[in-house]
Amino acid sequence: MLNFRHLHYFWVVAKEGGFARAAERLDMAVQTISAQVRDLEQSLGHQLLKPAGRGVALTEAGLAAFAQAEEIFERGERIAGDVREAASAPVARLTVGLSDGISKLAAHALLAPVLATPGLRLVCHEGEFEELLSELALHQLDVVLAGQAAPHQPAQRLSSERIARSSLQWYGPASLVRKSQRDRFPQSLQDLPVLLPTPHAPLRATLDAWFRELGVRPRVVGEFEDSALLAVFAARGLGVFPVSELGAEDVGLVRGLRLLGECPQLHEEVHALWSRRGRHHPLVRTMVEAHVPIQRKKTPR
Repeated sequence: MLNFRHLHYFWVVAKEGGFARAAERLDMAVQTISAQVRDLEQSLGHQLLKPAGRGVALTEAGLAAFAQAEEIFERGERIAGDVREAASAPVARLTVGLSDGISKLAAHALLAPVLATPGLRLVCHEGEFEELLSELALHQLDVVLAGQAAPHQPAQRLSSERIARSSLQWYGPASLVRKSQRDRFPQSLQDLPVLLPTPHAPLRATLDAWFRELGVRPRVVGEFEDSALLAVFAARGLGVFPVSELGAEDVGLVRGLRLLGECPQLHEEVHALWSRRGRHHPLVRTMVEAHVPIQRKKTPR
């Protein structure tokens, strides 16, 4: 392995332009530094320094070694400051699992109550529902946001609460969303290219049942797990797509989309799931408590 002490001596010699000035800076004997640099050259198999007047200069091999050493030791000099900053500024870490089935466009709105937390370090993982449940049970995640409640599995000891229930809206590019299509919505979906979530998303079953009830057979041209990716393809003219009213707040971030129609009778639900340890996480409590009272107030008893 490379001896970083030898590399450091070489770096100082190169920066100082000679062994004598390097020895003075390091408060070491010239002979000691010279021997260490020779050991480095032997280990690398190339001469790094050559005589130049009263000092030394870098060979071609030395230039390559010096460039790497410069990056290594400049970064090393920043470590102490980074450590002090990390120790003095407490970090509020929240690790969130986002199920493939939920609208990613809604994630920002759902996490909004904790985003202003001082020192927040937010880590988001995407994955399939069962996979995220396993990570949650192993305490690798603090909370999971999914389109369904926690299954009854006593061994996992998971809890959940519905934190959002919002109606659906349909959007599409200006080239497809015209007044005639808006006036005939939702029957106009029969004549438009349609983008949908993949079948494993809970929302997909709701949409398929709604199409059957309307007697509409949509021309599905794309299926996506990620709603944000779906919105990007729609904005590029591929088709129209559904999104929850909650997620529609961020649709404006994707330029070129227009509202086609609203489906107040259809809803997307989002549940927060946590383990026994996650129940006591202050940011999980803040997020859940910010949304749950709203949902309880809106939901008839």
